[in-house]
Amino acid sequence: MAEQTAVAQLAAAMGDEPAPIYQRVKQAIVSQIREGHWKANQRVPSESELVNELGVSRMTINRALRELTSEGFLVRMQGVGTFVAEMKGYTAMLEVHNIADEIAQRGHQHSCQILSIGQMKADPEQAAVLGLSTGQTLFHSLIVHYENDLPVQLEDRLVNPLVAPDYLSQDYHQLTPYTYLMRVAPLTAGEHIVEAVLPDLRQRKHLALDEHEPCLLIRRQTWSDNKIVTYARLLYPGSRYKLLGRFRGHG
Repeated sequence: MAEQTAVAQLAAAMGDEPAPIYQRVKQAIVSQIREGHWKANQRVPSESELVNELGVSRMTINRALRELTSEGFLVRMQGVGTFVAEMKGYTAMLEVHNIADEIAQRGHQHSCQILSIGQMKADPEQAAVLGLSTGQTLFHSLIVHYENDLPVQLEDRLVNPLVAPDYLSQDYHQLTPYTYLMRVAPLTAGEHIVEAVLPDLRQRKHLALDEHEPCLLIRRQTWSDNKIVTYARLLYPGSRYKLLGRFRGHG
């Protein structure tokens, strides 16, 4: 009975958008999960049930379920069935996204705490990553981002004041640094370095972590019209976040 209800919910969520059928099936399943109709660890209807009730081909259903499994929404267990996965938050590894938008897309609430923001003189290492001279002024901000009041990112950012002169005067409770920087210096290139790290005591405190909990660290450098805009160290609790990257092959 529960599975019949799940199929009926899915059919109602599919709609008739001008998109490939497998994409509509995927979007409908993701919608059911994000809206809480399909709970974590709940068994989803079988391929045969979906084929019969939705009136689409087995190939279409198989592709939708296979892609949702690879994207982390579903878990398929051989001989047992397909289940809704325990969801972690995710951030894009190969793209630059606004963390507030990522959180909103999951139907959650974003907020932040500004730990510090101001200007400082660049030491040699800081000058190098921003393309400045040692001793030049740069802007620095340290912000904790929250998802439903749970800390999910510590953003430690250096900004080139020659490219974003009004960085310090923005209200980052109302917009994120990403939003402001994309407005004044649209991204034309970027570089990511990703590594697993153990946070120090200060970082653990800001992210509410246990002593030995590992983190994901993204070091991100971005350019606009051949000028370095910002260098950021983005620290994510490993137990609360995963990285998602998509790419297209050639051949």
